[in-house]
Order: sequence, then C-alpha cells, then structure tokens
Amino acid sequence: MNFLTIGIPFEAAVPMANSIIGAASSASRPLIGLGVFATLLVLFKPLLTSLLHAVLRTFAPSKSTEEQRSKVRMDDFMAIKRFARSVQDQHPSLAAELRFIASRD
Repeated sequence: MNFLTIGIPFEAAVPMANSIIGAASSASRPLIGLGVFATLLVLFKPLLTSLLHAVLRTFAPSKSTEEQRSKVRMDDFMAIKRFARSVQDQHPSLAAELRFIASRD
C-alpha cells in the first residue's frame, strides 16, 4: 500500500470544500453587515434620537403657550358645537344653550 493512495481522496475533496466554504461565506456577508449595522444603531441610539429631535425643533419649532391655549380653546368650542348639532332634534333648548356657551369668549 502506498501513501499516495490515502492522500488522493483528500486532494479530490479540497476543491469541493473550497467551493462550499466560499458559498457559505458569500451568503453570510449580508447577514454580518446587517448585524454590524443593527449593533451600531443600538449603540448610538441616544445620539441619533438627540440629533433627530434637534432637526425637528429646527424645522418645526414649538408653539407658544398662548397659541397652545387658543388651539385647545378652539377645539373645545368645536366639540360643544358638534354636541349641540347632535342633540338638536331631541333637546332644542339644550342645543341653543350649548351654542350660546360656545359663542361667548
């Protein structure tokens, strides 16, 4: 028995193993990249959220307290008027009182 007879099947299997390993590594590259990207997002999440808030504040500044109060008040008036319209048929006097409340400042 010769030493080369034992080694030849191994030499025949090497190209097959190389192609399998190459295919596995090319298939796993996007997964590794996605994992690195997800890790960086988790690591820098506080920084990214702070930057997002800063950009939002720059382009959409918050309203003053007077503007916020007037919007809440207008929403309340509109809700009262909607309620007055919904009870108009059953209780006309209640609807009239609700419209009067909504119309005064």
